[in-house]
Amino acid sequence: MVRMQGVGHGKSASSLPYCRTPPSWLKIASRDVIDAVCKLAKKGLPPSRIGMQLRDSMGIAQVKNVTGRKILRILKHKGMAPEIPEDLYCLIKRATEMRKHLERNTKDRDTSSVLFWSSPVFTVLPVTTSA
Repeated sequence: MVRMQGVGHGKSASSLPYCRTPPSWLKIASRDVIDAVCKLAKKGLPPSRIGMQLRDSMGIAQVKNVTGRKILRILKHKGMAPEIPEDLYCLIKRATEMRKHLERNTKDRDTSSVLFWSSPVFTVLPVTTSA
């Protein structure tokens, strides 16, 4: 990730394996993986958590290698996709929690400056408050 106001270019990320086929030891059919994705989505997990859950419990490193589609594509096909993107949802949630914190703690200058720097979130999608 890259800082918005930073000088450097952030390049920290894990690289995907070159092999696009599922491992030979993985004996799970793509239909079972799709059912597991839908089951976890019904529980209310976002796509990133679904991927982590499948990785930890079933040993599926990349859902796309097994099914041919990404998790979000599977959810869109089933009509279970979230209304707004997950990363934008997390930014909005963080900003609204900061606003609630500032309403309770008016002397907290650090949080107010962080909220000021997160203001591009509100230009993208305004959040209504009860003020």
